Amino acid sequence: MQLKYNRQPSFGSLLIKFLIKLLIAIVVLILTIFLLEKVNFPSPEKKYDIDVTNDVKKL
Repeated sequence: MQLKYNRQPSFGSLLIKFLIKLLIAIVVLILTIFLLEKVNFPSPEKKYDIDVTNDVKKL
């Protein structure tokens, strides 16, 4: 007599696989944020001074 092959994984193994994937995704997200903070993006040298007094008087 052959044993029946159980094709459905147990709930515990599904939960463990999901938690491992979630943990890996969180670690990758944290590493990405950490590495983006280390990069110096260029910022504008000149501060723009926009005069809006004329527009305010028209309102």
